Amino acid sequence: MSETTSSADRELWSRRSRSFGGHADAYDEHRPDYPLDGIRWALPPGAAEVVDLAAGTGKLTGGLRALGLRVTAVEPDPGMRAEFARRHACVEVLDGTAERIPLPDASADAVLAGQAFHWFDLDAALPEIARVLRPGGMVAGLWNGNDDSVPWVAEFARASGFVQRGRSVATLPEHPAFGAFEEKTFRHSHRRTPESLVETISTHSHLLVADDAERAETRRRVLEFLRANPATANGEFDLPLLTTVLRAVRR
Repeated sequence: MSETTSSADRELWSRRSRSFGGHADAYDEHRPDYPLDGIRWALPPGAAEVVDLAAGTGKLTGGLRALGLRVTAVEPDPGMRAEFARRHACVEVLDGTAERIPLPDASADAVLAGQAFHWFDLDAALPEIARVLRPGGMVAGLWNGNDDSVPWVAEFARASGFVQRGRSVATLPEHPAFGAFEEKTFRHSHRRTPESLVETISTHSHLLVADDAERAETRRRVLEFLRANPATANGEFDLPLLTTVLRAVRR
């Protein structure tokens, strides 16, 4: 956050960043994973040891394991760590943050963060990530966002007031420890029903910290739209997503 951000905005940001742990089971059940081609692009050639930073319940770890990588997860919230351990019992999950990673110097080939970099204090996090990476290693952030080039998805955002942000938060500053950040977008989707998509949006921080009346009204409005829209009204459907990936090489 910038130095000019008000104290009220800082408090709201802090509340939102800490809102997920009490809903870890719902987060794990209803949030999308990440496309394997996007994960591959985020990795350097020959990567073996990978850190999933701010791992949450392991939505990114599942893809990393599917690619045969050795994963160490780092997650500050005890509720999210507990759900991670339940889902990925064979992966070590450490109590730590992006600003204080509990791993040795030059111990990782890649450090990836799914849907998380916008919560980090980048002035502290980027040097810490650089410390953990081997020279030639890769740092990458991945963000899922709704594909609003699809007409019903754009209409859904207008009607519901809900936008799953991807590209709009996918920004990382230059840092002397890294080469220039490269960006690539990958198509993805999330199999949903009207009811389960309501549960997905309910795991987003703006609703987790909302009062009961606002949360109930948003859920009602979203469900009403989805049950009436021809693309989503008849049981299961694919929510089109775009996954934005930013990557940079450790100098």
